[in-house]
Amino acid sequence: MSPKASGVKQIAQNRKAFHDYFVLERFEAGIELCGTEVKSIRAGTLNLKDSYCTIKDGQLFVRSMHISPYEKGNIFNRDPLRPRRLLMHKREINKLAAKLQQDGLALVPLSVYFKDSRVKLELGLCKGKKLYDKRDADAKKSANREIERTMKERN
Repeated sequence: MSPKASGVKQIAQNRKAFHDYFVLERFEAGIELCGTEVKSIRAGTLNLKDSYCTIKDGQLFVRSMHISPYEKGNIFNRDPLRPRRLLMHKREINKLAAKLQQDGLALVPLSVYFKDSRVKLELGLCKGKKLYDKRDADAKKSANREIERTMKERN
């Protein structure tokens, strides 16, 4: 029996989500995958851009998350964009569904990582940013960059 891999290893992050949304709450969910998908994720061929989560019939799904087909997978490969079921407790899903009924909230995948050899997805309960919010965030980021640059030059 081989020992379990421990720790958290980041695989992919959805940087666009942090640009387009305010993250109000974060949740962790498992993903229902087949074997070749896990091997493909280990190789790092995963894209979270434009992916989103939906709740249907009391089940949580992530949609348009692209996992490239495994090169040596032949007939066992699945559709790269198929909807994948997320694994959370029923009461957590019901709580999320109630919060999603509020105006302007969305469930967005923020990152995918290995936690003790299991693939986990970090979900964010998000509120959309307006254009002026994005401009404000960009202005703060560039101001901080300038401050860092001047501090580095002085030291």
